[in-house]
Amino acid sequence: MHVDIHQHLWPPAMIEELRRRTQPPRLAGWTLITSGEPPFEVSPADHDLVKRAAQAARDGLDLALIGMSCPLGIEYLPPDHARPLLDAYHEDVRELGPPFGWWAAACLTAIDVQGLVRQLDRGCAGLQLPATALADESGYRHCAPLLAVLEERDLPLLIHPGPAAAVNGGPGWWPAVVSYVQQMHAAWFAFRVHGRPSYSRLRVCFAALAGLAPLHGERMAARGGADALARGFVDPNVYVETSSYGSRAVDAVVRVLGADVVVLGSDRPYAEPADLGLGECFADVIRSANPARLLKGATSATSSDSTRREEQRQ
Repeated sequence: MHVDIHQHLWPPAMIEELRRRTQPPRLAGWTLITSGEPPFEVSPADHDLVKRAAQAARDGLDLALIGMSCPLGIEYLPPDHARPLLDAYHEDVRELGPPFGWWAAACLTAIDVQGLVRQLDRGCAGLQLPATALADESGYRHCAPLLAVLEERDLPLLIHPGPAAAVNGGPGWWPAVVSYVQQMHAAWFAFRVHGRPSYSRLRVCFAALAGLAPLHGERMAARGGADALARGFVDPNVYVETSSYGSRAVDAVVRVLGADVVVLGSDRPYAEPADLGLGECFADVIRSANPARLLKGATSATSSDSTRREEQRQ
């Protein structure tokens, strides 16, 4: 089974809820207005179910996992504002049908554990949370009830960029290239310092190669000592996905983390999967074997399998 673990598609009910709003995040026609980014002209085709299913078929996918767009900031709205949007997203996205699956979302201003349990019971892949919610110790304390449910259910967490801080006069690409990357970088180290010690069995995937944070082990070794984190410790239950990066970045991260914890994520419709040029074997591994372990907790590949794939990739 070929899987893309990171896509976005707004179902009709969610679009209508965004259009009802008078404050960000909201849609004015097809113009998206958020608090931290310039107005964005949404293409209706990007959220057309038939067209997106056809695109998934052209991509050779058996499963495309849909997540709510965390940069909108819906998770941070007051509960009476967040819940209509969350309900609209959850009710429609689970009815999309093949090849689509979905990640649950959660209000963070009023933690609703039973709400998450309902979505897990309905068959979602796991929970998606914004990186801004898991950037420090207080974030992990606040989200603890949600993370405990995931670990108990043996289901994964997807950490995705959250809302960008407003930048006056910056170019349109600034949030995606600077703010999102900084968030993912912080979330990567926060998980190792605050998350993993509390949730030893939790499987986690970081969007966008964790902002390339895995490449900073050498700097941490120079500044933070020779502990496991500084030495580039590889956690078999911590994954990174490839959205918006190409062969140089992916190859560099593989050299640090190994090939077994990299999964395909495209971030469609906001980006397209790159041709990584790292070989058919590697392409198959990140679309099939690795996502299977991330999503289902399957037994990790044997070291001989890993070695063979590395030899074929090189």
